[in-house]
Amino acid sequence: MKIKRELWFGLSLMVAILTVTAIFMPWSNMSNGHLGLLMLSLVVVAIMLGFPTAFTLMGMGVLFAWLAYRSGNPDIAVRQTLDLMVQRAYSVMTNDVLISIPLFVFMGYLVERANLISKLFRSLELALARLPGALAVATLVTCAIFATATGIVGAVVTLMGLLAFPAMLRSGYDIRLSAGAITAGGCLGILIPPSVMLIVYGATAGVSVVQLYAGAFFPGIMLAGLYIVYVIVLAKLKPHLAPPLPMEERHIDLPPTAAILRDKVSHRVLPGLIGGLKGRRNLGIPAGEIVRQGTVALLPAIALALFLGLTWHLATKPVPIDETTGLVEMGQGGGATESADAGGLAEPPADEESAGGVQEPKSNGVQEPPAGDVKEPPGAAKAAPPAAADAPAQPPATDADGERRPTPTWYWIILGVSAVTAVGFYAIFTFVRLEVFKMLLASFFPLAIMILAVLGSIVFGLATPTEAAAVGALGGFVLAAAYRQLNFTVVKESVFLTAKTSAMVCWLFVGSSIFSAAFALLGGQELVEKWVLSMELTPLQFMLLSQFIIFILGWPLEWTEIIVIFMPIFIPLLAHFHIDPLFFGLLVALNLQTAFLSPPVAMAAFYLKGVSPPHVTLNQIFAGMLPFMGIQVIALALLYIFPQIGLWLPEVLYK
Repeated sequence: MKIKRELWFGLSLMVAILTVTAIFMPWSNMSNGHLGLLMLSLVVVAIMLGFPTAFTLMGMGVLFAWLAYRSGNPDIAVRQTLDLMVQRAYSVMTNDVLISIPLFVFMGYLVERANLISKLFRSLELALARLPGALAVATLVTCAIFATATGIVGAVVTLMGLLAFPAMLRSGYDIRLSAGAITAGGCLGILIPPSVMLIVYGATAGVSVVQLYAGAFFPGIMLAGLYIVYVIVLAKLKPHLAPPLPMEERHIDLPPTAAILRDKVSHRVLPGLIGGLKGRRNLGIPAGEIVRQGTVALLPAIALALFLGLTWHLATKPVPIDETTGLVEMGQGGGATESADAGGLAEPPADEESAGGVQEPKSNGVQEPPAGDVKEPPGAAKAAPPAAADAPAQPPATDADGERRPTPTWYWIILGVSAVTAVGFYAIFTFVRLEVFKMLLASFFPLAIMILAVLGSIVFGLATPTEAAAVGALGGFVLAAAYRQLNFTVVKESVFLTAKTSAMVCWLFVGSSIFSAAFALLGGQELVEKWVLSMELTPLQFMLLSQFIIFILGWPLEWTEIIVIFMPIFIPLLAHFHIDPLFFGLLVALNLQTAFLSPPVAMAAFYLKGVSPPHVTLNQIFAGMLPFMGIQVIALALLYIFPQIGLWLPEVLYK
């Protein structure tokens, strides 16, 4: 029987793990810490053999937790183990962060079934037709947008494999480049918010999901941009790998009104519409139709004007100035600088009678106060005028006249560049491009608005992730209804798949929680910490070591196993090396992109292979993913060298 190469790789890796465990484990002098390391290696091997991850973690965790309790008190070990299971399961059930997972997943399945992706890909393909490697670039942009909306890697890779892969192969694209663009673009959904992986990491590491979303936004955009730059440069240097889009593929049938205006007046939109209004009887075109076309054509200018107006409002907004006239610093005014003779409170004289400490009162008893008028204590009269003078306290005030600040120079630069860009845009804005713009309005902008609404409400603190996920789920309903895809079958399938995915994630958390507790009970965490600290690593060396381990783990394991098994081991070490868990999480999220692209458990490759033509081999798909894995490593290095790529937005918004 012939065994495939990737199967050989997996078997060899399992044998290597078991061999290392058998050689270095002190079988004659086993401590609880060594049992924890044995449990860790057995879990990895069992997952690679194909056992369900959640139940493998639970089974191993329960067994080794019983061993840990048995070493302390055998009589109550079973009861303690069962109590641990209940407590850990209950802690997962009460974790409100996890509520957002089924809502985001449900939103993704509804958007997936709204059939937006075909319209989105076609409109981007036409809009980017003049770029080198236009089909591959359109594939990456479509994958990034759709993966962001759904967060489901398998769904995005499968749909793009059915839609974009045949189109690229028909246009003469290289198989490896096409496969790499689809698989790498589909995996962006686990990095760009709203990402389920970031929620899982936040719940595991105790990091704010809101800050993770804000921090992961620019690294995700950076990675997608690096992919696009790579494809454009490769297509420019080697045109045979990504031929230009044929002219017949760029053809768009114009509506009759647009065709008349193009032929009789001008091929550009604004002159054509203006000439149509001036012509005799509007060239037989109703004026309302011309107005509607003009409104659509002016939408970019309207959006630009709104953006410039909002920018000017924020740039020239008056700065609140606190009025401090008449206020005196505490401890620096009034009687504090005057002598004791000026009145007020003074230290009692240190005479001989009082030198002995607190004295008993004289035995005359309680005396009535003198019959005379009660007099103010000395110094009160002198202290009163300043208090009276300060009585009318002035509230904090803004500028005297409420005048705005002068318009800064950078705003005029932005205004000039925007004006030149707008003029250039409308100079080349033809009726064909107007139809492409309409296609983008119908496919790209509704999805982008929904994504920005969900992300914006989270990032700017308007809603929690759970509330924003609920709004996103409602948006998925609206989109499916708007595209006439909302029916009982779609809702039933989406609910079933959402329940299935959410149950998998929640059982993973239960298994991970039990496994982590057993690992800590056995002292495995303490053993790992002692080993790492004994190496006397610098923070840079620790970061390189940890990210290298995560990169290697991505080859045999999926991101879920890496997050729930190994993050509880790394997180406690971060405080010793003064590493921000938020920044570490961003590095991990970027690094785990490789988990979907690295063989033998490269799930994106298997998703694509399942829908690709028969002549496309798995080795070709693997070969196409390797350059994109290299780009991921470059992005990881850039994020570490320039941490503000990920930390700038959280610092601006939340600190």
